[in-house]
Amino acid sequence: MSDSGLNSIEKKAAFSLAMVFGLRMLGLFMILPVFAIYGETLIGFSPIWIGLAIGAYGLTQALLQIPMGILSDKYGRKPIILIGLLIFLLGSIVAAMSETIYGVVIGRALQGMGAIASAILALAADLSREEQRPKVMATIGMFIGLSFTFAMVLGPIVAESFGLSGLFWVTAILTVGAMLMIQFMVPYSVNKAPGGDNIALPEKIGQLIIHPQLFRLNIGVFILHMALTACFVTLPKQFVVAGLALEQHWQLYLPTLIGSFFLMVPLMIWGIKKQKEKQMFAAIVFLFSMTLLLLWYLPISLASLVISVVLFFTAFNYLEATMPSILSRIAPAGMKGSVMGVYSSSQFMGAFTGGLLGGAIAAQFGEHMIFLVMACFGLVWFAAAMGMKQMKKSKSYSFRTTITCEQQAEDVADELINLPGVIEATLVHTESVAYLKIDDKVADFKQIKLLLKPASQS
Repeated sequence: MSDSGLNSIEKKAAFSLAMVFGLRMLGLFMILPVFAIYGETLIGFSPIWIGLAIGAYGLTQALLQIPMGILSDKYGRKPIILIGLLIFLLGSIVAAMSETIYGVVIGRALQGMGAIASAILALAADLSREEQRPKVMATIGMFIGLSFTFAMVLGPIVAESFGLSGLFWVTAILTVGAMLMIQFMVPYSVNKAPGGDNIALPEKIGQLIIHPQLFRLNIGVFILHMALTACFVTLPKQFVVAGLALEQHWQLYLPTLIGSFFLMVPLMIWGIKKQKEKQMFAAIVFLFSMTLLLLWYLPISLASLVISVVLFFTAFNYLEATMPSILSRIAPAGMKGSVMGVYSSSQFMGAFTGGLLGGAIAAQFGEHMIFLVMACFGLVWFAAAMGMKQMKKSKSYSFRTTITCEQQAEDVADELINLPGVIEATLVHTESVAYLKIDDKVADFKQIKLLLKPASQS
């Protein structure tokens, strides 16, 4: 079988799992551009409760992401994903039927309890070969980005046509579609990929939280999503004040998000080609902070909002796209699952904190002050980003090995680390697997595989 491209199972897995992930995220994100306005019609409305409704899913996602991944390792990927989608469906129905802000908060928290991201990524790893796994993961990542773009455009259109409850009913229908795809389109996995690369290991979490380079990224994604949800406590209202009716907001979001994409890509290419990724990353964090300051400082007008929002999403999309790649390169060999577990939990906890903090700031100091507070957090992130180390070009690989003896594993690891292109090597003899971080432009894969599968075990 050729390793040059995805085989039929990998193609089917990549598309179907990306669709499931995308449909679920579409349902979560669609309330962002409309809830600040439509939420005012609910019984019990207040700025704090609006913020809680926007961010509530983040708390339960953050708490349950790692446990759900571990359960999928024990009981199987598909059953846990289907249970998660069923809980998400229940949350959507609760929110759709609620006439009070409290019911919507409960529904959103239930949606978050269907924390299936880690289980989906683990299933994607199970269904793909090591050489093709980055392509499968990239496909899923692309659909997540597209779901956010579509949510910004579809949210105002659906809410205008069917109201707030209709938006949650649409989310429920999308969830049923995702469940059918999991059951009938996603291939069944027989062989599992090595656990440390795709499932968070509880015993590793503590040491990864205090890892200085990973800590900077976890703080970063926390602040990024905190600022996003906090800003959407007030941003839709700002557009209305500037003269753009809610049903027209999609006309702003669509060109804004497309424009931000075309601005983002050249910056990414330049940073990679010039080997200035760290400097470009820090510069974009600074741009992110300055954009929030502009939203606070400039008088409300459609022109100033459009410019600020284009810059905001350029920075947001750049950071959202590059951080997982940086994370995979920094992650210790064999701990990618645990690293992604901590990262995802930080991301969702940021979303929850942003909703709560945004609502609290709006209630106490006025909605405009949200932008200033988030800008200050952005500058803290900029200071942390300046302390990042320059990143080595590397990819993580896992290999099956015939080594089952601890002493032999240590000897082979010593030999591997001295090979050209091998940056880090971890052999887990009890699982007969080796985790390597490799510069694949330099490394000799044939020599690596020969070392990992010695002809004689005597």
